[in-house]
Amino acid sequence: MFYSSMNLVLSSPLEQFEVVNFISISAPILGYLNISLTNLGLYSIMVLFLVLSLHILGNNENKLVPSYWSLPLESSYASVHSMVKSQIGIANEQYLPFIYSLFFFILISNLVSNVPYNYALTTSLIVSLGLSITIWIGVTILGLYKHRVHFFSFFIPSGTPGVLVPLLVLIEFISYVARAFSLGVRLFANLVAGHTLLKILSGLLTKLFTSGVIFFILTLIPFSIFVALCGLEIAVSIIQSYVWCILTCSYLKDAIDLH
Repeated sequence: MFYSSMNLVLSSPLEQFEVVNFISISAPILGYLNISLTNLGLYSIMVLFLVLSLHILGNNENKLVPSYWSLPLESSYASVHSMVKSQIGIANEQYLPFIYSLFFFILISNLVSNVPYNYALTTSLIVSLGLSITIWIGVTILGLYKHRVHFFSFFIPSGTPGVLVPLLVLIEFISYVARAFSLGVRLFANLVAGHTLLKILSGLLTKLFTSGVIFFILTLIPFSIFVALCGLEIAVSIIQSYVWCILTCSYLKDAIDLH
């Protein structure tokens, strides 16, 4: 059975965050087989395609003069490289490809979500918490691999009196586990709040613009504020991807050097 369920008009501010099926195939094979393509899966593939296409177009082929595509990519690479070098250290730049890929995946996902009627990929808890928990697990495994049992000294600050050790270990452990969720929740909360606000304001402004000539003229002032908020939301999309990578570098630094 095939069916499509894509609605172009959003009736609720939260509807833009729902995961829905675009195409679903159900067949009585191996008991019951259901294969579906959701907006989450479609936009994940789309973001991957955009990231790869951007870097293919930005390939300068070792030319001395950068092209229009390669110049912003080279600037982005230099910024991410500088961040990794300052946060983790020059001896650990093997993590640069991972941080760079992570930065562009989150950045493109955030920017695509600002296009009207597009699905906001990074506002899905499956994506945001999935990424943050996976990074936390990977960083923990890295710390255990490098330091073995000595890794647990991370939970005991140096110079701690013996009486306070149990309490501080509990506090540090809770703080460390919270890292698994803080990255995802921060990204999720910022984008959901911004997108919801813009959806509510756009619906209100649409009604005001169609209420008559006087209301149309008076609405131009709040509309200018709305445009400024759209620009702010784009800035938040860029800042959140950068903050995510900075915190990831910080977690890697702690796992490597046990700071």
